[in-house]
Amino acid sequence: MSNFTVQHSLADLGTPFSLPCNPTPVAVPQWLAFNPELAAQLQLPESYWLTDAGLTLFSGNTLPDWVKPVAHAYAGHQFGHFVPQLGDGRALLLAELADSSGQLFDLQLKGAGQTPFSRRGDGRAPLGPVLREYLVSEAMHALGVPTTRALAAVLTGDWLQRETAEPGAIITRVAKSHIRIGSFQYIANHGDREQLKTFADYVIQRHYPECADSANPYLALLSAVVSAQAKLIAKWMSIGFIHGVMNTDNMSIAGETIDYGPCAFMDAFNPAQVYSFIDKQGRYAWGNQPRIASWNLARFAETLLPLIATQPEQAVEQATATLHSFNAENEAAFLQLMGEKIGLKAATKDDEGLIRDLLNLMSASKADFSQTFRLLSRSVPDASQGAAIQFADSGSWQSWCASWHARLAAQNIASEQVQQQMDNCNPALIPRNHQIARAIERATTEGDLTLFNCLHTALKTPFTLSEAQADLALPPKPEQCISNTFCGT
Repeated sequence: MSNFTVQHSLADLGTPFSLPCNPTPVAVPQWLAFNPELAAQLQLPESYWLTDAGLTLFSGNTLPDWVKPVAHAYAGHQFGHFVPQLGDGRALLLAELADSSGQLFDLQLKGAGQTPFSRRGDGRAPLGPVLREYLVSEAMHALGVPTTRALAAVLTGDWLQRETAEPGAIITRVAKSHIRIGSFQYIANHGDREQLKTFADYVIQRHYPECADSANPYLALLSAVVSAQAKLIAKWMSIGFIHGVMNTDNMSIAGETIDYGPCAFMDAFNPAQVYSFIDKQGRYAWGNQPRIASWNLARFAETLLPLIATQPEQAVEQATATLHSFNAENEAAFLQLMGEKIGLKAATKDDEGLIRDLLNLMSASKADFSQTFRLLSRSVPDASQGAAIQFADSGSWQSWCASWHARLAAQNIASEQVQQQMDNCNPALIPRNHQIARAIERATTEGDLTLFNCLHTALKTPFTLSEAQADLALPPKPEQCISNTFCGT
């Protein structure tokens, strides 16, 4: 493609923001998956599409001259405890590619071997987490959630020793940015105001250029990131998604979902649901995600204080006022999204009780989150149909429906139109934990990608479901339920 455009803006900042590093060659790379739609968006030359040149690029074995690999430096609070140096321990930023609109996207290998930030790790990724991230990140994109995306996945031909020996793999992921809150924490921890200013100016120029014209660009940057995160977390909550490890090093400055580790979509609704086996206290449970995002943003604000104002008290006052906008923005976004899910064209504060009562009913009945909302459109004309099967307490369900039907009637919108709106925002299919686990098991033990490919295809259109795909949408049977997922480091 003649419009192929490459930059290395982060790499060009030099140290301490990133360190040059080459991927470690792998034994016998093989294609697992490739994303032609994303490749076309990035204007990637077709010579890298499912070709030998592409295989050697996406395995890290041979890099073309337009690649300039670096490992990005960052720190982070992990489960509330500050670690001053983390960084890309198994990932390498290769380049930044521009799409047809000029928007830059990072091109990153994950699982490409040791870097200066690997500590004692091998820098590799097992096949299972690579397939999980590929499926879930692409599903999130199809659901309209800002996210990193998967461009390619390759099998390395090497085996990794985790709890057992597992095949190794590398995922090539694409993002507007891999800069995190922890990136700023790393620079701020060095105590060099000029380096911090250089980095903040870079982020403003690349991701939030409108902030440059503000009277206080760094306060405007904080406000922009707060707003992006508020909307992102509301999206997560509205589809029952649990990130699982919302450490500050896993929270993107660009407001994208990043670092799919012990993530999952809920089956039975439970506000206290967690999926990380590490999270014994429920720090990153579904219902805690807004609170944790707000806490993380406060850590981001702390890094910017020297830039916001010369007087510390004034900087704290201004940053605190900006941080206070998170809850209002997040709650407003969540209200609108949940209103749409129950058929409201424009939810108001008066609808909060109706939505809360439904969620309480779902929690009491352990109703399946995604199926309840998907079936709800069939309950518009008749409360005894559709989602009714999810509720053990028929009386409470009927009572809620009476209030809901009255609210729908007040809109003066045809029932068929309401139902269509609901089906357009309530997915028929999500990446179910047990289905992903089956796909990983078959790929790992038998080398069979059939179920992975089937899921990948179906998840591209999550709001429609063919008869042949119907089984993929079913909740797990009791013996199929999965309580823990893993990050694969």
